[in-house]
Amino acid sequence: MASELDKIAEELQKEMWAGYSEVVIDHAQNPRNLGSIRNADGFASVTGPCGDTMEIWLKVRNGAIKQATFWTDGCGTTIAAGSMVTELAKGKTIANALRITQQDVLDALGGLPEESVHCALLAANTVKEAAKDYLTIRNEPWKRAYRKTSQL
Repeated sequence: MASELDKIAEELQKEMWAGYSEVVIDHAQNPRNLGSIRNADGFASVTGPCGDTMEIWLKVRNGAIKQATFWTDGCGTTIAAGSMVTELAKGKTIANALRITQQDVLDALGGLPEESVHCALLAANTVKEAAKDYLTIRNEPWKRAYRKTSQL
């Protein structure tokens, strides 16, 4: 009985992920950099047009992103996009993080079906907003006291 259920579950997984690259599946099922960073140097929370929200935290040292983490209430594709964008951001300067595009995320994931492309845009927009937040706090440190951040 158990092996029959395992086969059914495996078939359902195949159907569910049909049309997605192995990279997307891996990042959705094994997300990297999940969670928050206490006392982050940059933070953003963005809600996309589909209603998914993504949050990204950045830790910056010597002008480069040392650590990037994320959280989302979204679907598996949004999880994969958040995981990938944090991987793309790590090690980059803030200026280069501001240049991460939807296409960069899509390329790194090996593409997404048309109905899921907006997930890559949400991830790119969120990392850019977190980088902008870092610049704002760096230039006006007093604003840190007024920043609203989610702590998981």
